[in-house]
Amino acid sequence: MSDHKFRFGVVATPEGGGEQWAATAKRVEELGYSTLLMPDGLQLLSPFPSLAVAACATTTLRVGTFVLASPLRAPRAAAWEGHSLSVLTGGRFDFGIGSGRPEAQRFAEALGRPWGSAGERLQAVAESIEQLRELDGDRHTPVLVAAGGPKALALAARTADIVTLAAPPLSGRDHHAGMVAQLRDAAGDRDLEIAINLFVVGDEIPPWTRHFIGADHATLVANDSQTLLRGTPAEMADELQRRRDAYGVSYISVNGAFFEQFAPVVELLTGS
Repeated sequence: MSDHKFRFGVVATPEGGGEQWAATAKRVEELGYSTLLMPDGLQLLSPFPSLAVAACATTTLRVGTFVLASPLRAPRAAAWEGHSLSVLTGGRFDFGIGSGRPEAQRFAEALGRPWGSAGERLQAVAESIEQLRELDGDRHTPVLVAAGGPKALALAARTADIVTLAAPPLSGRDHHAGMVAQLRDAAGDRDLEIAINLFVVGDEIPPWTRHFIGADHATLVANDSQTLLRGTPAEMADELQRRRDAYGVSYISVNGAFFEQFAPVVELLTGS
């Protein structure tokens, strides 16, 4: 279903200062990952300077936001930051954006920004991408859109280079296949790279991850959750190939808690 080759990213945040973060970026690159991705929120450091440090510490590793919450910045401001990082990294930056998880509302309020309706937040995503394209000129910063509902999938189909499937944590492969079918119908001839994020690798789930996704390991298994991957490296690689055959996903990001554990799968599949 997909002509895209496998590539992999790590979703992580800085801990312990700039030197430790730079060392993490170097290790992610050394293990063969394509991208180091960073979430957005006032409980974290700002993603743009953090990703600039990571890019400066590496030579081939791409960096990206995963994903900006559109209510936290005016569209022109988000585009300005993204374009600047694209230029400064020599084109190694991916502009990831979405309409924001519910908990981002308090961040918007703290910044004095309107939260807005779902439609207004999605419109801000579209405007941020338009502003980025205007600033880029002849440059093309890859855009990743996190999309779940029909309207977000339609916007991603029109504007994104990469679409990460923002499905509920307990969603199985049939739900993901349905999302991709909607996406491809709306995209027409546009070639999109389809991504998913793995919250859990193996048979243990960190307490903070369990709290974040609201489910224990057994529940994830029972629901064939696509945010979980387990087994030996060969078994996990086989399962990812089945998912690519089923709904075209080829870009896999993984929770930073598991990037060392997941590295053998990266070695088996990258570029295949």
